[in-house]
Amino acid sequence: MSTLRIEQSEARAQHVKATADTLTVDLTDGRTISVPLAWFPRLLHGSVSERSNWRFIARGEGIHWTDLDEDISVEGLLHGQQSRESHASLERWLKNRQRKKSSHDNTPNRRSQPPPRTQKTRARRG
Repeated sequence: MSTLRIEQSEARAQHVKATADTLTVDLTDGRTISVPLAWFPRLLHGSVSERSNWRFIARGEGIHWTDLDEDISVEGLLHGQQSRESHASLERWLKNRQRKKSSHDNTPNRRSQPPPRTQKTRARRG
């Protein structure tokens, strides 16, 4: 029995959008993939600005979210692969994230305080 082998061009990401519940990736071959954001818990727990801070890796073979330390491959999306992160790893990440957030929240906002006053003295000419 013979099989027909079709050469397929490698699909790459060209645009990414993450909403509150969906990750949508437009591919260079014209397809669009949408998956539930719940498949990727780090994205799900991220803020709108964190989910918007992404970059392509390997010329669009994958996507990286710096703030969330998340990488997703186009190939994985095409195969319907969800995050493979263990529950224990995700829990450690969430605890560390909460620690960083609470330490940031306890840091006084220097911009809200008036700048210190300085006395300027003028030299008298005489």
